[in-house]
Amino acid sequence: MDTKEDIIKKLGLLPLPGEGGYYRETYRSGATVDAKSVGIDAEGRRSVGTAIFYLVGPDEFSALHRLKTDELFHFYAGDPVEMLQISEDGTVKKVLLGPDVLSGHEPQVLVQAGVWQGTRLQGRGSWALLGTTMAPGFEFSDFELGARKALTARYPKLTADIERFTRSE
Repeated sequence: MDTKEDIIKKLGLLPLPGEGGYYRETYRSGATVDAKSVGIDAEGRRSVGTAIFYLVGPDEFSALHRLKTDELFHFYAGDPVEMLQISEDGTVKKVLLGPDVLSGHEPQVLVQAGVWQGTRLQGRGSWALLGTTMAPGFEFSDFELGARKALTARYPKLTADIERFTRSE
């Protein structure tokens, strides 16, 4: 059975700063577009598209964050992953990404721009390998990490979920 460490080594994954987990960019289009022309509230140009591998294990999780661009998740292998999405108005969407489509797992999930998102293994899983694609492409300057205190103040009814998907400050 493959281990988390086997997958990290084979795919050349690195720790993802701030958010948590491991990643490697696998594609970045050489074509670019002006950020404002595609609705991104930012200066400069963005790659037309990017893709990454993303791995999460039992000792880490993707902390709540939001992006200025839609992000499409793909489940590749491993154990099911819980995803929490919180829209600006406090609407919550919970999704289970995984391999068992017939029991309700989703193999692909869209997170719309501006939605707070976080992922973690379900239960006692060992690891999960996901991928994400973005068009326009990802830029670290378009990433905002969620602060536990600010998010629980804004969405007090979601405190338990927010605490599961953020780190203490």
